Amino acid sequence: MMRVIGLISGTSVDGIDAALVEITGKDLDIKVTLLAGATYPYPDALSKQILEVCGGASLSMAEFAQLDDAIASAFAQAAQNIQNGNPPAELIGSHGQTVFHRPPKEQGKGGEEENSMLHPSLSPQSSALSTPLGYSLQLGRGALIAHLTGIPTVSNFRAADIAAGGQGAPMVSGIDAYLLSQPDKNRCVQNIGGIGNVTYLPARRGSWLEDIRGWDTGPGNALLDLAVQYLTNGAKSYDQDGAWAAAGTICTNLVERWLQQDYFQQQPPKSTGRELFSYTYLQQCIADASAYELSSADLLATLTELTAASIVHSYRTFLPQMPEEVLLCGGGSRNLYLKQRLQATLEPVPVLTTDEAGVNADFKEAIAFAVLAYWRQLGIPGNLPQVTGATSAVLLGEVHLPTKLKTIS
Repeated sequence: MMRVIGLISGTSVDGIDAALVEITGKDLDIKVTLLAGATYPYPDALSKQILEVCGGASLSMAEFAQLDDAIASAFAQAAQNIQNGNPPAELIGSHGQTVFHRPPKEQGKGGEEENSMLHPSLSPQSSALSTPLGYSLQLGRGALIAHLTGIPTVSNFRAADIAAGGQGAPMVSGIDAYLLSQPDKNRCVQNIGGIGNVTYLPARRGSWLEDIRGWDTGPGNALLDLAVQYLTNGAKSYDQDGAWAAAGTICTNLVERWLQQDYFQQQPPKSTGRELFSYTYLQQCIADASAYELSSADLLATLTELTAASIVHSYRTFLPQMPEEVLLCGGGSRNLYLKQRLQATLEPVPVLTTDEAGVNADFKEAIAFAVLAYWRQLGIPGNLPQVTGATSAVLLGEVHLPTKLKTIS
């Protein structure tokens, strides 16, 4: 048995999710018990800077180092806080804060693939890519977290998969397989953070592990949060429970137009991020909507429908068969209107949350990175090549030992 802390801040940049868990077993026999889970908001100035950098703001190398250290310090503080009143942890798995993600470029396509990822109304840009490998940058260096906490820390999980030709995402499909698959039921586990990602879990029969699939479905909360911030001049950061969107009317013509965007048609393995579903993308969506004279509520309803419709479109287009059950997790699982729209569009497939399957929906991603760190220590590969597109299964994460180990009771 090992006590492990999992840490992650997603593309919504709304805070650091921390989960303290006890783990026993290895793969099919793995058991994870959540001892504590909490979300620790970033200081406002730090959150603002992260969002600016994600949006393309320039930094000097000195400013970059300062930001990296500030994020690592915030993650270390979250790790310290989650242990208060709980047994001490022996290991930390920290995903860090993604500030840039570039999927791998297909061989022989030049800049065409990158150009095809634009909003359908935006003009292509020339590509300066010179390598087929992807690139993903997570700030919050593990060495500093280990130093500040005194606890061995595993970080930089995506790099090894990307070096093996993979997308570096989604990273959690293997954990979903061992924690949420069923012997007689096909499931989809749908995370809705800033970006949405799915793991398709076939029933545990035959070659079920090889038949698992996963990919980034497209926008989750990213465009919704950006729209709320735009519509309220920054007074609000998100649409609580989807109540504002629920008061609007969906413009189906716009949703159908937006679904023509090339990312939604691209075959998995695939991944995306704020580099595509950005403020620039939102501005083009708003420009598209101007011809329909939508109210603010109508715009939010239509953007919410894009998230729901893109998820369902990807299931119907890329899954071998529709699931018998969908389990939601992440912040978007608490958006009641979004969940309602998913249920209406997926009918008769029931839409539940991972809470109802025994895995906390708010902290599932943090739990996943605790498990990935645990697997790293045991020498167990963490990626699923058929999900990420990597050429092989590889160990994920870099191990950082503190100069002075924290004493474990």
